[in-house]
Amino acid sequence: MGNNFERLRTLAIDEVESTLNKLPGPLRERARLVPVTIEWLPNSGLQADGIDADTLGLFVGPDFADEESVPMPPQIILFLSNIWQFAGLEEEFFIEEVHTTYLHELGHYLGLDEDDLLERGLD
Repeated sequence: MGNNFERLRTLAIDEVESTLNKLPGPLRERARLVPVTIEWLPNSGLQADGIDADTLGLFVGPDFADEESVPMPPQIILFLSNIWQFAGLEEEFFIEEVHTTYLHELGHYLGLDEDDLLERGLD
């Protein structure tokens, strides 16, 4: 993992920031409140909770509409090894997939379900 993780982590953080900067103002302000965590793979606890080992990203916590009534804060998790493998070990495709995965998980925060995301090309 080592150096590859650090390189991919830097690419992912840069792409999330770039994606945020391109969002419309009010959405960007709201999205910046949702922390993004970078992990190599889903840990055993997540897998025990039913998260597939090859999951690219995950949104946890309440969506925007329920945020005030649920004590757990929202969070987006990106799994770099899985995104890297999905991208065929190609940096250009990795960056594109970080972009898509981040927007997909942000969509969940905004209350979109899988069908809504599919309609928007964020599957």
